Amino acid sequence: MHKVDSQFADPLPLDFYNRDSVTVARELLGKVLVRLTPQGLCAGRIVETEAYLAKNDAASHAYRGRTNRNAAIFGPPGRAYVFSIHQVFCVNAVTEPAGTTSAVLIRAIEPLAGIELMAKRRGHVRSYDLTRGPGKLCQATAIDLQLDGWDLTRGSRLWIADHPDARGVTISNSPRIGLGKAKDPLLRFFITGNQYVSKSRAGVAASE
Repeated sequence: MHKVDSQFADPLPLDFYNRDSVTVARELLGKVLVRLTPQGLCAGRIVETEAYLAKNDAASHAYRGRTNRNAAIFGPPGRAYVFSIHQVFCVNAVTEPAGTTSAVLIRAIEPLAGIELMAKRRGHVRSYDLTRGPGKLCQATAIDLQLDGWDLTRGSRLWIADHPDARGVTISNSPRIGLGKAKDPLLRFFITGNQYVSKSRAGVAASE
């Protein structure tokens, strides 16, 4: 197994995730998503997230109750909830106490390590399009349903680490992308001006 860069080695603790999804969605910006496989390590700075709420959120996969497919979103916090849609995968970080059913979708990352491996998996697309969008980032980092329910605090296979540049980033927000229902308040968060953020509405600047 490949060696993990020391700056990415320490996963965020359980307490980080055991909070409301809006707080976690904002504070994940600038943190580093790390994926370790036998082929190598990939890591990217999280630049875009979406919060899914515990109560009365019709866009949440837990809204209609628990199934085998969505069991991971029911907790405990700090687990990965991975689902498939349109033949691609998307990864969430589960938040709040078990049974609360809130989560944060990781929508985009800025590649930091393993960029050649990401490009190989994505078919050598343009650099800024490697990981711009939840399906693209999962393809680039080899995240699939085998990681559904994975403990992100373990520091192996898949985790999220702190980064010194995570503090002081300028954050914008907007409605979530691609929802035909549950017109939400501003629950999509992204690092202002980052080229790896999904193409969408311009967003509304958040006060920081």
